[in-house]
Amino acid sequence: MGVSGAVLAIDAGNSKTDVAVVTADGEVAGTARGGGFRPPATGVERALDTLAEAVGRAQEAAGHVPVAHVSACLANADLPVEEERLAAATAARGWGQAVEVRNDTFAVLRAGLLEDADPRGVAVVCGAGINCAGMVPDGRTARFPALGRVSGDWGGGGGLAEEALWHAARAEDGRGEPTTLARALPAHFGLDTMYALIEALHLGHVPPARRHELTPVLFTVAEAGDPVAAGLITRLAEEVATMAAVALDRLDLVDTPAPVLLGGSILAARRPGLDAGVREALARRAPLAEPRVVTAAPVLGAALLGMDAVGAGAEAYARVRAWFG
Repeated sequence: MGVSGAVLAIDAGNSKTDVAVVTADGEVAGTARGGGFRPPATGVERALDTLAEAVGRAQEAAGHVPVAHVSACLANADLPVEEERLAAATAARGWGQAVEVRNDTFAVLRAGLLEDADPRGVAVVCGAGINCAGMVPDGRTARFPALGRVSGDWGGGGGLAEEALWHAARAEDGRGEPTTLARALPAHFGLDTMYALIEALHLGHVPPARRHELTPVLFTVAEAGDPVAAGLITRLAEEVATMAAVALDRLDLVDTPAPVLLGGSILAARRPGLDAGVREALARRAPLAEPRVVTAAPVLGAALLGMDAVGAGAEAYARVRAWFG
């Protein structure tokens, strides 16, 4: 590495945090898993306290080797100004000589880029939400705010569940097209009608957090041939391809072969209709794009970004990739 010392890699999502200490020669010396990173709910310092607990355990396992670079890919770091604020707060913790904070989409992106000497490409992550990021070696990036409907987003598990409920409700009361969703969604909770499910959601008998359980039901209904459900999956495929194509264009990668990484629980599941739909839509929008599904742990991407920053050698990259499998 160009700088003496280890990389402290952090991938922090809403529900869990993974930490790895990677030494100068690419050995993973210590790892730990901790709780979720939710500064909007807890405040920045309490959220960092959660990271600190996992960081401490990873550093203890690594023998407290000196850290040259902290590479933190964090959920809820949606805007550059938020990254800057979180980087300053993280630096104050004294975990390493230098600190770089990125949105956690960049961890999936870098984990899927196999070209360590020249990392370039775009990633679309679709899990609870949806986001997209891209990077090229000269330091330019492409990204979206990913703040929900206010920033133009459509899709993600939460959005799909809401759309499924909307169509099912209208199908049952006659305002919309018939769809099997009107029976399948309430049945998932042991209920007979959409009216009963609407009432249960409104009164809190079914907690709002359980709405995400309806996304797999939507896919099952779509794969059985329901036109309304299948239409939502088609729209998601188009959205994924559109985000990727726009990011490729911003980075001048449309007219050259470039990887498009597909990550997050929904895309990594490779549901047949969605996977084929994304590839077909991407072929229309960016024919030279090379879609790949990413299943590697995002903390690998955080580690690789840190190794990029300190000038790792080829053997170190190979060693850390082999460790994460």
